[in-house]
Amino acid sequence: MAAARPPTAPDPAELLASLPRLRRYARVLRRNREDADDLVQDTLERAWTRAGLWQGVGDMRGWLFSIMHNLHVDALRRGRLDTVDLDELPAEVPVAPAHPLRLALRDLDAALAALPAEQRDVLLLTALDGMAYAEVAQALGVPIGTVMSRLSRGRERLRGLMDGAAIRSPGPSF
Repeated sequence: MAAARPPTAPDPAELLASLPRLRRYARVLRRNREDADDLVQDTLERAWTRAGLWQGVGDMRGWLFSIMHNLHVDALRRGRLDTVDLDELPAEVPVAPAHPLRLALRDLDAALAALPAEQRDVLLLTALDGMAYAEVAQALGVPIGTVMSRLSRGRERLRGLMDGAAIRSPGPSF
């Protein structure tokens, strides 16, 4: 017997339409396909089971990103994220990338990983997912000024990292 849709639940088609963006953001947060898929599943499950909270929300995308962000932060706080001991990994044989674009993507991925999480989250939600500052502020539970500040600092730091400049330790990102 299939689970009945709660009477106040969001439209399943809207949830499905959000999947590509949720997966993309989860991949960046978790940096592992399986963990990212688990995060997306947990996000959708949380959204579905807490359908009563949906009634007062106007933007499903922001609501889903808020849920995902909070689940990720909770997992970080609890130390529940899967980790791999680097000594247990097999030695990798270095292979030159076949295309310069791969180098650029690898460098961008490394630079994004080097950003503080607060700056990276804001940068990805605005630049990659095209969310408005107000939507990002709502999703992350911070003031809009904080979003703008983190975005500015994140862009500056990302430019420096991509240019190969040595960046001093990040100051507080409000």
